[in-house]
Amino acid sequence: MNYEQVIIYFFSGTGNAKRAASWIKEIAQGKGIPVQLIKIEKGKSYDYPDSDKKTLVGICSPTHGFNLPPLVLKFLRRFPTTKNADAFILNTRAGMKLHKIFLPGLSGLAQIFPALLLKIKGYKIVGMQPLDLPSNWILLHPGLREKVVDSIFKRCKKIVDRFAVDILSGKHRYKALLSLPIDLLVIPIALAYYFLGRFFLAKTLIATNACDGCNICINTCPVKAIKTVDKRPFWTYKCESCMHCINTCPQRAIETAHGFLTIIILVFSMLVSPLLLKILKATNLYAFFFQSWVTERLLIIIDAALFLALIFISYGILHILLKNKWINRITAYSSLSKYQFWRRYKAPKIRK
Repeated sequence: MNYEQVIIYFFSGTGNAKRAASWIKEIAQGKGIPVQLIKIEKGKSYDYPDSDKKTLVGICSPTHGFNLPPLVLKFLRRFPTTKNADAFILNTRAGMKLHKIFLPGLSGLAQIFPALLLKIKGYKIVGMQPLDLPSNWILLHPGLREKVVDSIFKRCKKIVDRFAVDILSGKHRYKALLSLPIDLLVIPIALAYYFLGRFFLAKTLIATNACDGCNICINTCPVKAIKTVDKRPFWTYKCESCMHCINTCPQRAIETAHGFLTIIILVFSMLVSPLLLKILKATNLYAFFFQSWVTERLLIIIDAALFLALIFISYGILHILLKNKWINRITAYSSLSKYQFWRRYKAPKIRK
């Protein structure tokens, strides 16, 4: 297969997907093929493949909630059709390590859905490669240790190099299909994350008094989800939890608000949700509600909507209260990420 050009579009928060794209670029350039790496960002205009040239298009992206990030999905929906291009998909996912055993993440819809979108647009899918680079979701766990990160990267580079050599030589590689049965099982979770979970996670980050107003987080956010409110960074519902801001803040001023989130979850589960059920029981419609399969599901939707409303309102109130130095300090120290043992994730190239 003699490709005349390779164009790789990538989205990256902490550098994993970008690194994978750069590895493929190195292999292609070694074969004398012109390569472009194009970052997917909100509000950006893109150079699309030249239909007159035999082109290999790549999509490299992290996996968010067992799917590609919404920004990447939106980008793919607007992607032009073609009759003369092949395509591959590489998704980075939450790789871990237990002693000497490398543990894989899950793709969910992160391979299936983009492959279908590109196929509909006329692209021939020649490669589907999941890549278990280190998990960087420090809301749930500390960043992995440097030695572990380095060993995972070393292993993943070999995988990407083999994958790149194969698809650039005209071979087809569909490693993602090996985990298809499990990926299909987690589709309901992927949908729940897309319609609910990501909006909750958008309200998990705060700026403490350590913030010096440098605005690096605001200016470099790939989805433009952070704005200034009362002279302090404020995360909007557009945040996709890519962790770019928290991992690049030079003052370590951005924290994951574990204490705040715990309080909200307890208040909702012990107060708001039971109160909703009590109100329904007091009406004549209660019997009908629980005799109807549809209405039971409707009750779940109402519950989820109330939970999101509580999160949004509470986050706005917290942002105002953070102007008080004592509330700011209490909120910061109730966040696990405040402590050194809760490491920030750094890809090897950008680790300090």
